[in-house]
Amino acid sequence: MSVNISDIFGANVFSMSVMRERLPKKAYAEVVDVMEHGGNISMATADIVANAMKDWAMEKGATHYTHWFQPLTGVTAEKHDSFLTAPSDSKALLQLTGKQLIMGEPDASSFPSGGLRSTHYARGYTAWDMTSPAFVKEMSCGTILCIPTIFVSYNGEALDKKTPLLRSMEAINTQALRILRLFGNTQATKVTPLVGAEQEYFLVDREKYLKRRDLIYTGRTLFGAPAPKGQELEDQYFGVIRERVGAFMSDLNQELWKLGIPATTQHNEVAPAQHELAPIYTTCNLAVDQNQLTMETMKRVATRHGLVCLLHEKPYAGVNGSGKHNNWSLGTDMGENLLDPGETPNENLQFLLVLACIMKAVDVHADLLRCSASNAGNEHRLGAQEAPPAIISIFLGDQLDNVVSQIISNADSIKLLTTGKLDSGVSTVPVIKKDATDRNRTSPFAFTGNKFEFRMVGSSDSIADANTTLNAIVAEAFCEAADRLEQAQDFYTACNELIHDLMTRHQRIIFNGNGYSEQWVREAQRRGLPNLPSMVDAIPALTTEKAEALFTRFGIYTKSELESRAEIMYETYAKVLKIEAQTMIHMAGKHYIPAAIHFCTRLGQSIASITAAACDADVSVQKTLLARCSALLSSTSKALDTLKVLLPQVDSMTDVAAMAMLYRTRIVPAMTALRQPVDELELLVDKDIWPVHTYGDLMFEV
Repeated sequence: MSVNISDIFGANVFSMSVMRERLPKKAYAEVVDVMEHGGNISMATADIVANAMKDWAMEKGATHYTHWFQPLTGVTAEKHDSFLTAPSDSKALLQLTGKQLIMGEPDASSFPSGGLRSTHYARGYTAWDMTSPAFVKEMSCGTILCIPTIFVSYNGEALDKKTPLLRSMEAINTQALRILRLFGNTQATKVTPLVGAEQEYFLVDREKYLKRRDLIYTGRTLFGAPAPKGQELEDQYFGVIRERVGAFMSDLNQELWKLGIPATTQHNEVAPAQHELAPIYTTCNLAVDQNQLTMETMKRVATRHGLVCLLHEKPYAGVNGSGKHNNWSLGTDMGENLLDPGETPNENLQFLLVLACIMKAVDVHADLLRCSASNAGNEHRLGAQEAPPAIISIFLGDQLDNVVSQIISNADSIKLLTTGKLDSGVSTVPVIKKDATDRNRTSPFAFTGNKFEFRMVGSSDSIADANTTLNAIVAEAFCEAADRLEQAQDFYTACNELIHDLMTRHQRIIFNGNGYSEQWVREAQRRGLPNLPSMVDAIPALTTEKAEALFTRFGIYTKSELESRAEIMYETYAKVLKIEAQTMIHMAGKHYIPAAIHFCTRLGQSIASITAAACDADVSVQKTLLARCSALLSSTSKALDTLKVLLPQVDSMTDVAAMAMLYRTRIVPAMTALRQPVDELELLVDKDIWPVHTYGDLMFEV
């Protein structure tokens, strides 16, 4: 059935146009004013908005509402309350008040707080984020009105990812406007970070998924030998989409469009059964909300099609993992993109200052950017020849790199590399104008025309942390530039000098080469760039004096909020690894060892039977296979025993940072040692005996 996108797009969103239709003009004007300039709406207006929102949602079939928020778990949370109030004369009374709209009170003791809250302190508050529109979700439990909110403790500490993000957006708005004013721009009243998050994912048949305990408990395969075919032929990327997958994508698009999510691009990714979805970029906090909704909707729609959507960064060893490219730029309310270099970037002083400030921000706070893209799953992906390395650098491309080099060398006039034309040699194909530069997929922070693409974020992660950090570090660079330039007697001379100084001081962060190469690792070390290969290595960046000064200066995080997030990250890393280790112990003991014993027993009986029937029969192949399987079985048992002993020892640590480090240095190697003989056994044991579906089954039978 054909679908008219314009008929369904945003149908489930309480958008500005819906508010304009349903609210009195005075109430609507008050809401718009608060959204654009801050402040609080009156309780009378809140009641009007709440009632209109309730009526609209009920027309969509909603029976309940929820304050939809993003706690420090990395996923969303919601508690459903019906519109029902105390019945009168046995008749249902339905309402949503302004007070219920503006504030909720979920139990804050059951969410991660990193020491900000003691367990017996239960009170927390959700507060309406007016800048992100309410929406309805059509779920199996009913249609639910979702009101986007922040989540804070009784004392006001941020217990979520949304609050710091909104604070960072205010910071970069304030500082970017100072830069614009220096260039005589008095019309722009707001600068907003704009974000588009590309989302990679895998699909797997649900019946096969349910027979893999590792996929169920951890989201990735902890065991598994390579399939005979992987991605060697490079035929999956942009290949023809399978019918079953295409049906899922079509259904997914419609669900996202109804939620006002501008999903535009869909295609097969590099690995078998791997795919990507990309939206048009939008306001930063709305992009964060929409990406969380996208991940949730992917999982829900996959179930309808007998599939499971895997968002783990590395579901399968040996093939491409999944990431989330975070495209980030800055736009004014007048429609200007501050990262648009124009036709002559060599003469665009405002763009060059913005670029110089971003170079400084990324260089000074490379460790924080690396930390913002850290999770346990990303350990398997970053630096693995399929994703950016763990070393932060900036790719500018030939044209901008040449401009920066000329500025650093104090060239008399900055020349611009001319862009060429591309003639394919086919007479019926037009000659096309080439872009100013090629692209670099190995760069973690690449300039791509009018935005930067932060390519390190993991596929399962919220993009809130990455964008909070980006907004904060660039706000600091803008602030320090404005402090200097606002005191200048000759602005343009001072601005050129500042651009030269910043680009000279921070040119080490620019790298246009192959980020996968060992030469780059050595060169980065020579330049003094941090190399933080593990999440555990990156977490300390949150609690340095440099980080504290940055975030407290702009009111984005307090010192205690930073310390709490570091503790949560250590705890989460340890918990994820503990679950994986316990799952491996379960699968090895309950699945793989019994299967190998059964195979060896059957093989031994076969050898005895053949020998009894014919004394001179050649059973050397069977004996060799039996010896090999028995040796691997012994190795599996020893590795299992080692992991069983190590796990409680590491888990008994009371210092979460020390525990996380031991999980990385002791438990991970022990898990690798257990996996190796099991994967070898998989290639030897009969398929009818092997207890789980193999990589070939999972990736090629979707």
